[in-house]
Amino acid sequence: MPGAIYAEGLVKTFGDVKALDGVDLEVPEGTVLGLLGPNGAGKTTTVRCLTTLLRPDSGKAVVAGLDVLRKPDEVRRSIGLSGQFAAVDEYLTGRENLQMVGRLYQMRAKEAKRRATELLEQFHLVDAADRPTKTYSGGMRRRLDLAAALVVSPPVMFMDEPTTGLDPRNRQQLWEVIKQLVSGGTTLLLTTQYLEEADHLAHEIAVVDRGRVIAKGTSDQLKARTGGERVEVVVHEREHIRTASEVLRGFGKGDTAVEEHMRKLTVPVTGGAKLLAEVIRELDSRGIEIDDIGLRRPTLDDVFLSLTGHAAEVEEGASDPAEGAGRRSGDAGHPQEKEVTK
Repeated sequence: MPGAIYAEGLVKTFGDVKALDGVDLEVPEGTVLGLLGPNGAGKTTTVRCLTTLLRPDSGKAVVAGLDVLRKPDEVRRSIGLSGQFAAVDEYLTGRENLQMVGRLYQMRAKEAKRRATELLEQFHLVDAADRPTKTYSGGMRRRLDLAAALVVSPPVMFMDEPTTGLDPRNRQQLWEVIKQLVSGGTTLLLTTQYLEEADHLAHEIAVVDRGRVIAKGTSDQLKARTGGERVEVVVHEREHIRTASEVLRGFGKGDTAVEEHMRKLTVPVTGGAKLLAEVIRELDSRGIEIDDIGLRRPTLDDVFLSLTGHAAEVEEGASDPAEGAGRRSGDAGHPQEKEVTK
């Protein structure tokens, strides 16, 4: 049996641009797949094909056991979608937005009201529940949009770059909500540009570039393909470089790179912060004074440079035509006000 989300050979072309070039995906039930890639890689087009908003030119897609092409209406009843832009009615209050979504899903008025209250509490929006959403900050709108996608507790969720543009506090809050959601059994496909986000949330990551899945694996497996973690040390005295190199060799999983003019040594490692503490203690016991030391983890650019030979950046003519599509009339043209609490 295929997973809760399954795609095979998805192809989608917009004029001369091939946004998807044979995408294969499988997400087991109750897990999170992070679809990782830069703007223009094809992430949004993939989501829109899987959620019935676009029809692929060819390929197969199954969501929640339903054929996306043959039973689109049934698929829509089984999924939740939070897009790149908060799709809320700015003239309604947060509570009214959620109740409206419930009524659209044919909930009884009493049940829609109860569910709206639950979600407002879960997403820390109670204090702003009865204010028009045009007064909400960007982070509050994103939380309300995600809450709206969960009104009917769908078994399968799609989130297209849900934390883009959020400040660190709002991003952390959304991460916690997503973790709670998945712990309850929901299957999630999450698109993101941030390796850190996929690292925190995803059981498996698929790296997308130019409409193709170019690598799959856990976060640790992808990091290993880029050399994994590295300890970087800057010694205070040039004469200590050789001794420091001997110390790092004892902890490293490969050759130690030395930049003598900067007095910097770099070595690949495994073990994280615990190992870093051990390195510091050993350097200190050998009388090696250091100016700086740190644990460096691979970035998105590191992954892409390793896998493709080019950085994770938007290239001219390579943008995903579906990105930004589906923005509703109420989403544009309003500055993000600062979050106000009572």
